[in-house]
Amino acid sequence: MFEETRLKLARARRGLTAKALAEQAGVSVDTIKRLEKGRNEPEPDTVGKLAGALRYPEEFFFGSKVDSVDPGAVSFRSFSKMTARERDASLGAGSVGLMLSEWVDERFGLPEPELIDLSYESDPEVASAHVRQHWSLGQQPITDLLALLEAKGVRLFSLTENTASVNAFSFWRGGKPYMFLNNFKTAESSRFDAAHELAHLVMHMHGDPKKGRNVEREANAFASAFLMPAEDVIARIPRRITTDVVIRAKARWRVSAMAMAYRLHQLRRLSEWQYKSICIDLTKRGYRTGEPNGISREKSKVWRQVLTMLWQERVTKADIARELGLPLDEVEGLIWSLTADEVAAERQAKGSLRAV
Repeated sequence: MFEETRLKLARARRGLTAKALAEQAGVSVDTIKRLEKGRNEPEPDTVGKLAGALRYPEEFFFGSKVDSVDPGAVSFRSFSKMTARERDASLGAGSVGLMLSEWVDERFGLPEPELIDLSYESDPEVASAHVRQHWSLGQQPITDLLALLEAKGVRLFSLTENTASVNAFSFWRGGKPYMFLNNFKTAESSRFDAAHELAHLVMHMHGDPKKGRNVEREANAFASAFLMPAEDVIARIPRRITTDVVIRAKARWRVSAMAMAYRLHQLRRLSEWQYKSICIDLTKRGYRTGEPNGISREKSKVWRQVLTMLWQERVTKADIARELGLPLDEVEGLIWSLTADEVAAERQAKGSLRAV
């Protein structure tokens, strides 16, 4: 039977209104609305027109009901800047990610979640220290944050939305934490986004709509403290801080220059006047909109290992997409579009996965 939730998902992923889809598919708007409400079965030629307009395989629309993502359970990085269409497309990515995650979990033993419930903790600085202690990180900089998150059981996916409004989002489902990150920003900013989402997963895992914007401020403060531990920063930053000191320091903690300056101001190593002056200088040097001589972008280690093991069995991303009835671009977008050559370079590395 035709599954209406799958039509809604495909339309959301392509960012189309019912009217726009109707025009592209050459059907009436009323037809789209009736199908999405499950009122009748479509004619075969109608399914073909919808599939062509949405660039989704026809078989996709005849699968099981979609496990939709509850907007109320999702922590969006920049919710206030998002349009309804961007929000729906992102939630759709979450649903597709759940499909892909279920497929992988049936075949591989991924790390179990090792996140702690800090919903009782209102101080982000203390919360970040708890997580570092729980994971035995000490005060050292985190070299590869994505690898750490995956090792602790976070299911990571990427977003291909070409917009700065959708930075990242995360949610819990079935006792597992999911995180979606947009590669639209610099590598340093993406690391901060990941730490920000980690804050939501541990501090706001039960949700608290009454906190409103304070939730985002808490997550930012947590990310800053988690990536730049106070003890380590204070011990290594010289007494006299200049813009060049900030630029050199950011390389150690693998953060943006602006985030580094803010952390120093937060730790009272920079006065309000010094902080503003350094920010103005950083802006002149291009650090407001970019990250000159920035770090390389972190990528998923788990997905590289999964694809390596699958390719050894001659299973490709196209095969995965075919089994799930998804377009190949959806699968590639969710797993950083890793290529065969990239994964081949990892084949000699020892993995942490076991086939089930």
